[in-house]
Amino acid sequence: MHDIEPHYNWRHIYTAENDPVSPFYGREYSEFDFLDRVYNHLIHPQWDNIGSPTLFVKLLYCNYADKFAVIELLGEWNDCLYNDVMILKREIIDLLIAEGVNKFILVGENVLNFHYSDTCYYEEWIEDIDDGWVAAINFQSHVLQEMSQVGIDEYFLWGGDLNDLPWRTYKPQDLKLKIEKIFNRLIDV
Repeated sequence: MHDIEPHYNWRHIYTAENDPVSPFYGREYSEFDFLDRVYNHLIHPQWDNIGSPTLFVKLLYCNYADKFAVIELLGEWNDCLYNDVMILKREIIDLLIAEGVNKFILVGENVLNFHYSDTCYYEEWIEDIDDGWVAAINFQSHVLQEMSQVGIDEYFLWGGDLNDLPWRTYKPQDLKLKIEKIFNRLIDV
């Protein structure tokens, strides 16, 4: 896991550590000091620790004018033991919502497992973003299945083209437009 880096191809457009209203403003990163781990597996030092021992993130892009953010995830999403959704919501999502963000793109190809607790923070998230949305893209099928079994799909949109979206080939703005186009197609069906 130590060689899985967050997506870096948009760094010329946006870096969370240089964004004064980002939850990660002022953070400094090392390429050599591997301090965080998921269980006993060291992870790349470019990932951001949000206070969960199993779930790490990278705010890849945030556009306050267009009200959207792209967040890449790594590790195990464990609501049962660590209430990861609460940590994610309180430490990252709430701060972005306070800045007007109401559309969230969660990249989940590096989420290894999901463990359920309850849906109260998912409900709160959706209530807090009014006319916004949360798109879960490229999550592994077994993770989506675990999330679907407990009704998380009521709060996040995923499936179809969102499961195999070549998101790295898009610029952030184009990725948002592509996801909205997919949403519209799914809603119109």
